Amino acid sequence: MSDDLTRDTILGGRVHLWQPRKGYRAGVDPIFLAAWVPAKPGQSVLDLGCGAGAACLSLAARVPGLSLTGLERQPLYAALARRNGAENGQQIEVVEGDLAQMPEALKQRVFDHVIANPPYFRRDRSLAGPDAAREGAMGEETPLADWVRAAAKRCRPRGYVSFIHRTERLPELLAAFDSCLGSLETFPLIPREGRDSQLSLVRGRKEGRAAFRLHAGLVVHSGPVHQTDGEDYTPEALGILRDAAPLGPEGR
Repeated sequence: MSDDLTRDTILGGRVHLWQPRKGYRAGVDPIFLAAWVPAKPGQSVLDLGCGAGAACLSLAARVPGLSLTGLERQPLYAALARRNGAENGQQIEVVEGDLAQMPEALKQRVFDHVIANPPYFRRDRSLAGPDAAREGAMGEETPLADWVRAAAKRCRPRGYVSFIHRTERLPELLAAFDSCLGSLETFPLIPREGRDSQLSLVRGRKEGRAAFRLHAGLVVHSGPVHQTDGEDYTPEALGILRDAAPLGPEGR
């Protein structure tokens, strides 16, 4: 094992993930994103900013027979996504490039699902991190609205676009979705009962016409505070994070 990499397991050991020891490392966010995607066997998926492939592989662990494509601008993460796909028995086509200048390999293609876990933090309102790879994943360079437009362009008619982002930026994200997608849905992730949501999932449908839907959301942790050294996930969260259960009404 390289000293610069770790080989981790997610989804209760269903997925093994090589990722850098330092820099950006996948947490639970891509797993929740994958659980939110209403994919069916045989459909195609494009992950914008796929990193080491955590979201794609989590989705593939739940839904068999998907055609997986990732777009990643950092060569190290692109190489890890290919390696992780191969070692998990999943073929991921990883295209290196920036969505702000969509590579020719993707320009003429459309997908049943386009997913993204964009950088969370606007750097005109916060400080950049010291690690370049982590900063590339967490600090926003391309405006959030451009992420949504790029996703909508690559989505086939009646297909779905699914994002995860910080709840504080939900007004901006919903406005961007509403400009090019319909049938919008939002699903808040709530750290603990009685706490404010910090992360939210958003989904839109190309040419969708259904009314906006705000779901009741998911409480991630049990109890008012963290009281033990172990995990304290709620049963519903644990089903998603360990058993690859779907998130939302379908999972209930």
